[in-house]
Amino acid sequence: MKNIIILLTILGAAAFAQDVNIAGSSTVYPISLSMAEEFNIETGLDISVASTGTGGGFKKFCAGETDINDASRPMKDKERKACAEIGRDNIIEIKVAWDALTVAVNPANDWAQCLSYEQLAAIWQDHDSAVTWVDVLDNAPLAEIKLFGPSTGSGTLDYFVEEVLETVYGDDANHTSRYFPSEEDDVLAENVAQDKNAMVYLGYAYYASDPDRIKALSIQNEAGNCVLPANEHIEDGTYPLSRPIFIYTDASILKEKPAVRQFIEYYLDPANLSVIADTGYSVLEPSEYAKSLETIKAQ
Repeated sequence: MKNIIILLTILGAAAFAQDVNIAGSSTVYPISLSMAEEFNIETGLDISVASTGTGGGFKKFCAGETDINDASRPMKDKERKACAEIGRDNIIEIKVAWDALTVAVNPANDWAQCLSYEQLAAIWQDHDSAVTWVDVLDNAPLAEIKLFGPSTGSGTLDYFVEEVLETVYGDDANHTSRYFPSEEDDVLAENVAQDKNAMVYLGYAYYASDPDRIKALSIQNEAGNCVLPANEHIEDGTYPLSRPIFIYTDASILKEKPAVRQFIEYYLDPANLSVIADTGYSVLEPSEYAKSLETIKAQ
């Protein structure tokens, strides 16, 4: 009996010592990375976090290569189908925060302060796009707008196309290819910081971490008001580019890898929500985390 108890103890320790692998959205990346670091300090368990873009992350997740996918948009039906083909057919979606998607320019840009959806769409649409600043703003210089943004497959790009381009252009919406793409948001922000005529859109955390590096623009909402990205403007519903951000796992993973369950429970623990707030994103109502936590514990 003593040998059996020792064996079970060893097996239990091995189960929790399994690595937890996370990939996906560059927007959610700062949250998951910070959570992983704090979790490691408390438990000693290793969490691998990679920024691959939401779409790239789902490809890995639905190939069985990762345990959790960070996502800046909801999972698509075709992605659920791909996951089901490997037995991941009980997908769990967990909303973790609100993002104020930020459109930003170089701090030396003194002509752009507020843009409408129509102006944004004119800049980022593939055909008949505005090329110079004066094409969208009368008081702007005749200088090419240097564009920086997320790569194809990014949930942030998908969201921007759906929310801005399709709102203005409908079925004719198509994101421009005339820009510098990257899944490294800090790289994008740094490029904009070095070019007076540059523009980028990216997750709020990458602006909030160093607000002097790039200048956030106000976006005109449906009421015609120009609103800056900020947590208070998410909460009062006035900032138009507000969106939820997520992590995804599957019930089968929670059963197979106890460390994944432990990490997600840590992620959702009310005592750890300051980790989310510290990244700059807006924390959800406590009841939303509690509901997600109940879902995880019920698996």
